[in-house]
Amino acid sequence: MKQRLPTLFAIKRYALHDGPEIRTTIFFKGCPLSCRWCHNPEGMSRNIEFVMLRERCIGCGECVIGCPQQALSAAFEGGIDRNAALCIECGRCVANCPALAHEATGWRADVAEVMAEIEKDLPFYDTTGGGVTFSGGEPLLQPDFLLALLRECGRRQIHRTVDTTGHAPLGTLLAVAAETDLFLYDLKHMDGQRHLEYTGIDNTLILANLAALCRSGHSVRIRIPLVAGVNDDEDNIRAMIAFLGDLPRVEGIDLLPYHGIGRAKYRKLGRDYPGETLSAPDRRHIDTIIGIIRDAGYPVSIGG
Repeated sequence: MKQRLPTLFAIKRYALHDGPEIRTTIFFKGCPLSCRWCHNPEGMSRNIEFVMLRERCIGCGECVIGCPQQALSAAFEGGIDRNAALCIECGRCVANCPALAHEATGWRADVAEVMAEIEKDLPFYDTTGGGVTFSGGEPLLQPDFLLALLRECGRRQIHRTVDTTGHAPLGTLLAVAAETDLFLYDLKHMDGQRHLEYTGIDNTLILANLAALCRSGHSVRIRIPLVAGVNDDEDNIRAMIAFLGDLPRVEGIDLLPYHGIGRAKYRKLGRDYPGETLSAPDRRHIDTIIGIIRDAGYPVSIGG
């Protein structure tokens, strides 16, 4: 059986908060975490998911006729039903729909296709010293694809950043690190139980991998999502600083205050939004956190 290509869900050009200078950010599909504040729910699953916007459907039946697997049928209440067991993710429904009622949450791509997109922005990298950031989801879930892209960028002398949750086998992380110039590494909570409660996994592997990565001599910038009442208390911030204090090569810390802009995405995907009761810390408290981090000697920014 022919192996399916890797999956992406977005390419963001002229990115200013995903590493140094102007960057192209490639978003990999699939993530081992399920953070309540995630604003990219379309990146959680490795699979391509299809969304039917029933209010747009004009009932023409073009998608039903064009489906090679007969996975689509007219719904009794209007719109189109999809048989997920028959769907092969070919995307013809999206291409054939004149009313744009079908949308896909991602696409499959090979290395050559992604490199062609990256190379369109070479003038920006050459002028500003920027480069490419591989994000997600979690890029380490597709390590062979990631490594191939990193090596191709290396051959072209493009600066390479990997934005990661850190939840992957250590061997995978270190293999990727050998082809990476900078890591943006998420640090969400120091308490394992609280981490499990809000992200779906504990933090044992994440912390161990961060320590190994730094001690192996790789450059890391820490990213802390700040959620009021979840991880913004001073005890947790100071515990993070104490942990980082034992590690070399931590270049700085980015604070990412919670926002709810992903709410509409959950709605479109037909999912409940798990961050409904969450909020960002107020500005005064964020300033306090900034002071704690600066006193510890780390450069700090808000928003990357």
